[in-house]
Amino acid sequence: MEKRRYKSTALEVSLLGLGCMRLPKVGPDTEEIDKARAQEIVDYAYSHGVNYFDTAYMYHGGASEPFIGPALKKYPRESYCLASKMPVWMCKDEAEVERVFNEQLAKCQVDYFDFYLCHSLNKDHFERIEKLHVYDFLQRMKKEGKICRLGFSFHDKPEVLRTIVAAHQWDFAQIQLNYLDWEMQDAKTQYEILTENGIQVIVMEPVRGGALASLCPESDAIFKQAEPERSVASWAVRYAASLPNVLTVLSGMSNMEQVQDNVATMTDFRPLSREEYQIVEHAVDTYRKNKTVPCTGCRYCMDCPFGVDIPAVFRLYNQYAISGDAAGFKAEYERLGAEHQAAACKSCGACTRVCPQHIEIPKRMKEIAELYASL
Repeated sequence: MEKRRYKSTALEVSLLGLGCMRLPKVGPDTEEIDKARAQEIVDYAYSHGVNYFDTAYMYHGGASEPFIGPALKKYPRESYCLASKMPVWMCKDEAEVERVFNEQLAKCQVDYFDFYLCHSLNKDHFERIEKLHVYDFLQRMKKEGKICRLGFSFHDKPEVLRTIVAAHQWDFAQIQLNYLDWEMQDAKTQYEILTENGIQVIVMEPVRGGALASLCPESDAIFKQAEPERSVASWAVRYAASLPNVLTVLSGMSNMEQVQDNVATMTDFRPLSREEYQIVEHAVDTYRKNKTVPCTGCRYCMDCPFGVDIPAVFRLYNQYAISGDAAGFKAEYERLGAEHQAAACKSCGACTRVCPQHIEIPKRMKEIAELYASL
């Protein structure tokens, strides 16, 4: 497993990190983790050199932290890095911040976090960080040895990132970076801002919630012609990992096949060549001809107050946009039930305010409702 050194220290972090937001579930309609299958994933990753495990308070409806802590208990504490995050939007006052942090330590059954983040910072969340003096509290936890390295995850525009970087001393930052978002969400500028300020980057959503595991038949064929033995997803993982200021690339792996593929990609790692970057550009240009919605399925928009299953609606629409299979779309869409379909959207805007991808969700829901009606 390829490893990268954290700054100028002796700590070496695996280039592949296990994200604990998309662990296998006991069923499609629940966030309950299938602990046996998830433990197999953790064990396989660890035994193949993965030493970075990323969780958060809200993942799997709050079940991710209580799972990953005990799942790692069999291994020496110093042999892996555990990361979690402060959900500032859930905290009404400073006392709540401290309560949540202590609860996270207890859930994970650890005395400290190797990496700890202010979760999902945008302009509004950062203002709340400042108002509740969250940074000061977390720095105190760092001095007490309960946090080793302090950073943040980010979902906003580059100018907001500059403000956050300038406001405090940060050890690292986590951004959404992949070959679609390099330009679409200006991940390029975000990466450059962090690099210029000496802040190492942790990559999230390298495969865009699975969307880059299979783009469209035409794009997939471009990748397969170049590397018949490699998966389409491996190109996205390698793209992110090829950047020199990237410390680790997180992947939310849901099954053993994904783990094995990612481990193989990061073992004897080979950065993209100039010719391979051109192949990626060709595949992306082909993909962009399809009118897809840039949803990663992160579910930050859920639960919708009016019952719309937003990620499911977008997933089915994207499949239709790529395949053109109107009958298949109609059949799968109707299985959602009318109460979960796009037409149930009341344009309240609650989803738009929390969407990390800044999708105009009510507008797209109206378009999809009209599409379904036309079919």
